[in-house]
Amino acid sequence: MGAFHAYDIRGIYGVDFDKNTAYKVGYFIPGLLGAAKVLVGRDCRVSSDEIHDALVEGITDAGADVYDIGLSSTPMVYFGTANYDFPASVQITASHNPAEYNGMKVSREKALPVGFDAGLGQIQKWIEEGKPTPKAEHKGQVHPMDIHDDYLAFMKKYLGDYSDLNVSFDLSNGMACLFAHEVFGDKHHYIFDNIDGRFPNHEPNPLIPKNVEPLKQLVAKHGSDIGVIYDGDADRVMFVDDKSRFVAPDLMIALMSKYFMGERGAKNPRVLQEIRSSKAVAEFLEPLGCEVHTWKVGRAFAAPKLREIDGLWGGELAGHYYFKDFFYSDSGLLASIIVLRIISALKKEGKTLSGEIDKIAKYKNSGEVNFRLEDKKGAMDAVKAMFTAEENPTAQMDFDGYRVEFPDWWFNIRPSNTEPYLRFICEAVSDELLEEKVGKVRKLLTEKFGAK
Repeated sequence: MGAFHAYDIRGIYGVDFDKNTAYKVGYFIPGLLGAAKVLVGRDCRVSSDEIHDALVEGITDAGADVYDIGLSSTPMVYFGTANYDFPASVQITASHNPAEYNGMKVSREKALPVGFDAGLGQIQKWIEEGKPTPKAEHKGQVHPMDIHDDYLAFMKKYLGDYSDLNVSFDLSNGMACLFAHEVFGDKHHYIFDNIDGRFPNHEPNPLIPKNVEPLKQLVAKHGSDIGVIYDGDADRVMFVDDKSRFVAPDLMIALMSKYFMGERGAKNPRVLQEIRSSKAVAEFLEPLGCEVHTWKVGRAFAAPKLREIDGLWGGELAGHYYFKDFFYSDSGLLASIIVLRIISALKKEGKTLSGEIDKIAKYKNSGEVNFRLEDKKGAMDAVKAMFTAEENPTAQMDFDGYRVEFPDWWFNIRPSNTEPYLRFICEAVSDELLEEKVGKVRKLLTEKFGAK
């Protein structure tokens, strides 16, 4: 059952899980969530149809009705769940993973995520124990449901005037293809804008640098003000600036203040970042009056936390952006709509995205460095102990691994929730200091813990 993770069910289809798993997930969801009806959507992957059929059979055999919205982005399922008051939903997707992967993202009422601790672990246990799946006396019905126009109408409420903008889009052959042309129009520059679940041009993961190269080239070719790239299920979005430079997604959390506090006039809003976010984000936002909260990585943690603090917006290093306006959920499409409003306003003032990001970014960043090793807890403790013995921290956080801050640098070290890695990220005021700290960690983990 290697497909059950902290945030969702995901793995190589036919290896980590199969249609029998999908059937049982479908069967157990109505009972787990007390749902007489379940909203179901799916992405374009080759295996999605087979998973869909098995999942729907399981839900209806349990006696619940299925409302099937067909091909959809993951945020479209979140919208449908919350907007139409569904007690449960499932999006069939493997998000940014390669084509051979697939999975299921489960939500309950108000589009709240169902992670491992909130129910997926229970389903895994029932499956492993062989809990019986007797058919209900009355089989549930399947109702086709078209929410495309309602979803687009909701998104278009946030559209700005982009007539002055020159934008390049990479839709990654994924689910953003369902909406981007309708939302932004055809005057801009698009690549990989046909749906193809084989992802023939690049993996639908914008965090991998080589996958962003075609967009960088497109921005340079057309002199675009900004480049926009979505992942496979369009819950994430990332950006390339007017100089064809990839913009670290966490820095965009700070930039979004120009919309929420500028155009919208929000006063002292609460903003959510995650434990790997650059110190530059809070250092930019707090003087503006923002109350910045830091929390764990992943939608299963971020979406409920934004709701808990009644935050206005938030984001993650992985390119997820959460909005109170969007049921405290993440949407790549809404994030890009807001960012383009900001870029349009900047352009009218003779300013650029690159110029604004250069004002926000203050630190040299290592990016996430992955170490494959067995004793994750021991390795984390050793790294923390090494650095806190050398100098006194100015701040420490001990959820989702450790984040320890010092006057001129900080680090986060955490175990991956989805892969067999320990992840380390570090920022410092200079390249030399950054190189020194990363080198010390690499030496310690390699020599003492056999890290690969």
